[in-house]
Amino acid sequence: MKFAIKAVAATVLLASAGGVFAQKGETVKIAWLDPLSGLMAAVGTNQLKSFQFLAEEFNKNNPAGVKFEVIGIDNKLSPQETTSALRSAIDQGARYVVQGNGSGPALAIIDAVEKHNARNPGKEVVYLNYAAVDPDLTNSKCSYWHFRLDADTSMKMEALTTFMKDIPEIKKVYLINQNYSHGHQVSKFAKEMMKRKRPDVEFVGDDLHPLAQVRDFSPYIAKIKQSGADTVITGNWGSDLALLIKAANDAGLNNVKFYTYYGGVTGSPTAMGAAAAGRVYQVSYNHMNMPGEIGRLVGEYKKKFNDDFYTAAVFHAYTILSEAFVRAKSTDPVKVAATMSGMKFKSFNGEVEMRKTDHQLQQGLFISRWDKAGGKFPMDQENTGHTFVPVKYFEPYVASTPTSCQMKRP
Repeated sequence: MKFAIKAVAATVLLASAGGVFAQKGETVKIAWLDPLSGLMAAVGTNQLKSFQFLAEEFNKNNPAGVKFEVIGIDNKLSPQETTSALRSAIDQGARYVVQGNGSGPALAIIDAVEKHNARNPGKEVVYLNYAAVDPDLTNSKCSYWHFRLDADTSMKMEALTTFMKDIPEIKKVYLINQNYSHGHQVSKFAKEMMKRKRPDVEFVGDDLHPLAQVRDFSPYIAKIKQSGADTVITGNWGSDLALLIKAANDAGLNNVKFYTYYGGVTGSPTAMGAAAAGRVYQVSYNHMNMPGEIGRLVGEYKKKFNDDFYTAAVFHAYTILSEAFVRAKSTDPVKVAATMSGMKFKSFNGEVEMRKTDHQLQQGLFISRWDKAGGKFPMDQENTGHTFVPVKYFEPYVASTPTSCQMKRP
């Protein structure tokens, strides 16, 4: 709570020092481009609701005095559909775009925004990426107009392997990931970082499967069982993680621990249930029982939708925009992008920084374990009576990874 209150107080002071709000009363349209159909529809639906819910909350009280309006468009998890959706959003007057599911669609947005902004001076668009974590997006493919609010695949693996290296029981690791850039990166960084920190650990399997197409993971679970693995590392999300965990539970694979990126995402908590207690870990910038303003919002969201507010980077999005509007005294994307580049601000997980060199948010990360909710951690997930309980917090510098970005600034 202290972080949020201080942040709002500081920005209100900043604004009043500058005289009248240049942007008070303006409507800022944010286009949300993510899946509302197919196997990942449940994830997209939750995240669109999260953006709409927080728009209402920030409209009551944001330091810039603006009104946020969210335009939701189904991109069907396809880069081609994403490009069409972006055109439609720009036609509807959106100058800010948010997307998070899949690094293929993310790259499509970066390319399209670069071209659009070069051809349409005065009508620039800014892209806030809340969950697409391929490191290339802020390295070889980095763009001045792209700001990533999640920690990338390498940052999360840095924290995860720093935690795992101190667990002597981890001897044989099986990798299973989705067959696209993020899945490839999870596999690559797991092997590289474990080799550096625990060279004795053996990798006994490395599977890649089609994204959002597998309905039965039992053949993969049989291979994991056969390999003698004591640990699984997976970057799977949505149905691909929920069905993987369900298959593991069904097969009685209860002597293997799962280290995940997205254990808290729609469907996975229900699939895990009580059977997976103590056996599934998650690396993330948040957990369901955070203190302060974000904790209040998690509770309000649950009351309103009987659903979990797990994509806390949505809070980052509204916080950085609101504060940048105040500091820039404008909602113009050109001025706002220049203000956000290198900006430090208080969020729910401490002071964070939008690193100027590559526009990758630097933030602290939690390792949490699936366990019974209660005591200091009462908020459960998907009404299972269980939740991800934090077991370790890493300061931003621990997970920070270098960048090769050669950013072209306008």
